[in-house]
Amino acid sequence: MYAGLDAASRCARLFGEEERATKCQQAATEIKEAALQHLWDEEHSHFARMITVDKHGQIHKDLTLDSSLCGLFLFGMVPARDPQMERTMQALEQTLWVRTEVGGMARYENDHYHQVTQDLSQAQGNPWFICTLWLARYRLARATTLDELHQALPLLNWAHRHALPSGIMAEQVNPFTSEPLSVSPLTWSHAEYVLTVYCYLRTYHEIQQKQS
Repeated sequence: MYAGLDAASRCARLFGEEERATKCQQAATEIKEAALQHLWDEEHSHFARMITVDKHGQIHKDLTLDSSLCGLFLFGMVPARDPQMERTMQALEQTLWVRTEVGGMARYENDHYHQVTQDLSQAQGNPWFICTLWLARYRLARATTLDELHQALPLLNWAHRHALPSGIMAEQVNPFTSEPLSVSPLTWSHAEYVLTVYCYLRTYHEIQQKQS
């Protein structure tokens, strides 16, 4: 919603519709302010996945660590180097990274979808190409030096390594055998891989230009 309204504001301004642009930007700002106020949880040191309001007006936070929280920086609402975003991403990586030889990023805590193991100390869920590449996108979004940029390479290599010999990427893989699970091929996995490579190259050229 935030990204859509922000884009609508810029499009409206491009066509000279200043009143509409202002309304869209105001709505986007209100969404951001509300998210920062209500979704951040200082005790757990990360953003909540969602909130619900009961019939008494009480707010209840869903604090499940979910890789979709990457959307906060992917859609431009919270900068990648914002301290709250950094703490959220640290919590995501620490909890959702699969602790087997396969590695990769799970979708969210105790994800039952095609769940291979209930030993959450090893895997909160199966590793997803998309979620692993979102972590790479985060490292790219923070990169200001070539050393920081190269921190995304192991994650790109992970996606390449766990694709089939044909190049096909599934939705997720078995956390013990790397066998493709669920949909295969998944267009979204391929799209995220292409987008991450593009972001890597764009960031590389930006850093090179600043250093030259």
